[in-house]
Amino acid sequence: MRLSVYFTWGCSIVLAAGYNAFGKGAEPVGKKQYQVQHGPCSYTFLLPEADSCRPPYVPNAVQRDAPLDYDDSVQRLQLLENIMENNTQWLLKVLNQTTRLELQLLEHSLSTNKLERQISVQTNEITKLQEKNSFLEKRVLEMEDKHTLQLKSIKDEKDQLQVLVARQNSIIEELEKQLVTATVNNSVLQKQQHDLMETVHNLLTMISTPNSAKNNFIAKEEQISFKDCAEAFKSGLTTSGIYTLTFPNTAQEKKAYCDMESNGGGWTVLQRREDGSVDFHRTWKEYKIGFGDPAGEYWLGNEFVSQLTNQKRYVLKIILKDWEGNEAYTLYDQFYLASEEQKYRIHLKGLTGTAGKISSISQPGNDFSTKDADNDKCICKCSQMLTGGWWFDACGPSNLNGMYYPLRQNNNKFNGIKWYYWKGSGYSLKATTMMIRPADF
Repeated sequence: MRLSVYFTWGCSIVLAAGYNAFGKGAEPVGKKQYQVQHGPCSYTFLLPEADSCRPPYVPNAVQRDAPLDYDDSVQRLQLLENIMENNTQWLLKVLNQTTRLELQLLEHSLSTNKLERQISVQTNEITKLQEKNSFLEKRVLEMEDKHTLQLKSIKDEKDQLQVLVARQNSIIEELEKQLVTATVNNSVLQKQQHDLMETVHNLLTMISTPNSAKNNFIAKEEQISFKDCAEAFKSGLTTSGIYTLTFPNTAQEKKAYCDMESNGGGWTVLQRREDGSVDFHRTWKEYKIGFGDPAGEYWLGNEFVSQLTNQKRYVLKIILKDWEGNEAYTLYDQFYLASEEQKYRIHLKGLTGTAGKISSISQPGNDFSTKDADNDKCICKCSQMLTGGWWFDACGPSNLNGMYYPLRQNNNKFNGIKWYYWKGSGYSLKATTMMIRPADF
């Protein structure tokens, strides 16, 4: 694009952009040209030559009478040229500023285009992420629905299994009751048969033995009273069986089983478990006076044992049998029970034996507890949880008066007949015997 500036007489300025002021493609003749190149644009300034200048027409008389001063014209022209030069410089500055603005505008446009492209790319990525997120949300919802259905199905199966287990437990409990009943009946029959055979044997022995043995047998049958089984043994009665004992310093009698064979005899049996025929989940009063049959399962009585063991020093022997035919024992060199006011607390010293190097009766001694007298050291009631009366600590490592379980039902029974340091806490023993005799026997 060309910018042409033409000067004429009368000091008027004509500015034409793109085309000449005197017509398209034509330039006035006899004019002086000044051309300035700025970037892609050129600027031409046309000035009249000096020899073709004519004085202007002066209409009034003063001007008509005044002589024309050629030098003034030249000076005026020079002044106009200076003005034009200044305007040209100013115009160049304007063009430079315009060019800078155009460049800045172009750069801004390019930056805007670049930013728009980046925004477009990010928008596309966001759109893709949103689509992917929508897809994942859909999959998560589908998986949640699937897992919900699976959990519901598992819960239904669990409920069905719980119902089935409850039914099976009821059946098992009923069978256990029937088995216990059958075992008790069988034990009673065996005991009756044993008593009958023993009676026949004693009759035959009485007929065939000398008078001293007959006297021994007669003394046994008449139930002569003794302080304990050791006293009976020393009097010459060496046959194991039921004897009549008397409370110390009283005439009150007590039936007890005397073991006259084990380790030299003279043992007064305090407790025996062998077939589950007697219920040991008894009250405080029953454990105090004793219960059961001395010929089978029984508890001698805490009051009698307390009075007896406070007269002199006694030893305690505990014999244990498992269902595999094994036997073990624990022997305490000193044993006695405190009075009822002191809850029949047990006192033991001097452990030896094969049923564990650690005493399964917690030391120091504990008070006796029953289902109606909670004297243990647990916030729970050990006697009600584990059944039976015993010297519980915090339910403790032993309970020889627990529930009796027959063979193949005696494992994992924490309320059974247990002795922890021989068979562990879940093994219910087959048979137990607790017996005492004087330490100086």
